Amino acid sequence: MMYTKRFRLHGRWLAAILLSVCCLFTPGTAQAQCGIENTAFQGGEFLNYDLYFNWKFVWVKVGSASMSTVKSKYGGQPAYRTSLVTRGNDKLDGVFVMRDTLLCYCGEDLAPLYHRKGALEGKRYYVDELWYSYPGGKCKVKKHAIKASGEHQWGETTFKDCVYDMMSIFLRARNFDASKMTVGQNIAMPITDASSLKNSWLKYRGKETFKMEGTKEKFRCLVFSFIERDDGKNHELIRFYVTDDQNHIPVRLDMFLSFGSAKAFLKNYKGVRSPMTSKVK
Repeated sequence: MMYTKRFRLHGRWLAAILLSVCCLFTPGTAQAQCGIENTAFQGGEFLNYDLYFNWKFVWVKVGSASMSTVKSKYGGQPAYRTSLVTRGNDKLDGVFVMRDTLLCYCGEDLAPLYHRKGALEGKRYYVDELWYSYPGGKCKVKKHAIKASGEHQWGETTFKDCVYDMMSIFLRARNFDASKMTVGQNIAMPITDASSLKNSWLKYRGKETFKMEGTKEKFRCLVFSFIERDDGKNHELIRFYVTDDQNHIPVRLDMFLSFGSAKAFLKNYKGVRSPMTSKVK
């Protein structure tokens, strides 16, 4: 039970990490403005990460994660299909089984259309699903949750402004312009799941040059913190580093968990839309 409770946050890593990066730079507005121009990525992009956990003062590789974005269709209309898969290795399985798969569809203008998360964390399996529509200039979200008990819950919420899930907001935030941001600036993140709207935000921490573990490649990065308010207190859950170029790819993620520290490092990438000008030779 202790390990199940402790590692449950692990399933949120890359969602809040890779995924959460996005809400950063693009404020939500009414439905017609939920879409934005995509200048950051293209169909056929693939990102792979190694996951590490600090085990008794030693960094141990405990799994991997992969994200892919391809051109597709949803409801007969052109769309982007993005998936994120995280898998623990044998070392982690001995303590806590982790098998997470996240999926989303967005229009070509990146307005969210559908989101699904299926997660096996320890002995707990659950599913979150969201369907988006935009009647009368508002954002309507149909919700479906399958609880660990097997119970199905359905709901529906209409928001005045745009809301996003962890996946769609990641794609949206890939298109931010941080050139006018100031160090210490906070950006609200309206992220929903099948249960609630999250009170969370991103804080801009400035720029830093980072050398990748393993490959030793260097990148100029923008540094942000993902912060969530819970029990009346603010908690920094993730600090992440994204390339300071047109692609805005997360290359390093530091996770601050109740039981220790974890990290994710970009292992390889292909199919990026623009030159990686942030790479330091």
